[in-house]
Amino acid sequence: MEQKIAEIIAEICGAGAEEIEPELQLFEEGLLDSFAAIQLVLALEAAFGVSLDMAGLPRERIATPAAIAELIRERRE
Repeated sequence: MEQKIAEIIAEICGAGAEEIEPELQLFEEGLLDSFAAIQLVLALEAAFGVSLDMAGLPRERIATPAAIAELIRERRE
């Protein structure tokens, strides 16, 4: 799952998947802005078959690849 998340982030941000570390601060490093965050959520929903309500999703839940993986695991349960 973590590799797929890294691939999705890399595609949206224009980075290499190998550059996406689990604790990388996506917003602080300038890889995600509000538009890219929406793209990310939509891509995650499609890739993992989960529903993520962007309006009720705190920014910190998608701030790092590790946080995203935790969120996906929770939503799959």
